[in-house]
Amino acid sequence: MTTYRIGYFVGSLASNSINRRLANALIRLAPDGLEFEEIAIKDLPLYSSDHDHAFPLEARNLKDAIGRSHAVLFVTPEYNRSIPGGLKNAIDWASRPWGANSFARKPSAVIGTSPGSIGTAVAQQSLRSVLGFLNSPQMNAPEAYITFTPDLITEDGQVTNPSTEAFLRKYMQEFRDFIVRVLTVLPHETVECPPQP
Repeated sequence: MTTYRIGYFVGSLASNSINRRLANALIRLAPDGLEFEEIAIKDLPLYSSDHDHAFPLEARNLKDAIGRSHAVLFVTPEYNRSIPGGLKNAIDWASRPWGANSFARKPSAVIGTSPGSIGTAVAQQSLRSVLGFLNSPQMNAPEAYITFTPDLITEDGQVTNPSTEAFLRKYMQEFRDFIVRVLTVLPHETVECPPQP
């Protein structure tokens, strides 16, 4: 069986992020054949085109991590009806410089959790619009808007609700199947990063 490397983003920078709990749960429930690497975003400076010809180390590390990944998974909260600024900043870095967009042809999936009843639905639609522009093939179904309750997911990623656990397990199986389909048509390739200053 082929093993696929999944680079995953946690959109929240909070140390007690419920979306990090969700990410841990997804990793625990993933089928065989997937391995995971978190792609860190918290130390990135704000993006500026002034750096397009000499990326800082943090941005090089970001692009290299995406380049190593066969696919990317976004686990994000919703801030003010959109995606968090830190996540958007990371996406802007990874999409640059012009012609070296790390997300092009890279299979992706979006999921998130929130205490609110719409479970990050608006943020996910915002993120899907960005990923569409960046030419990232997206898993459009199943959609996953998880309403978080305090005891739903433990710190180490154990899901306490059987129906939610079953849904998330199916979500990850669908993601693996989607990756296989996309990479059958669009083989994995690495985008080179600009030189370090």
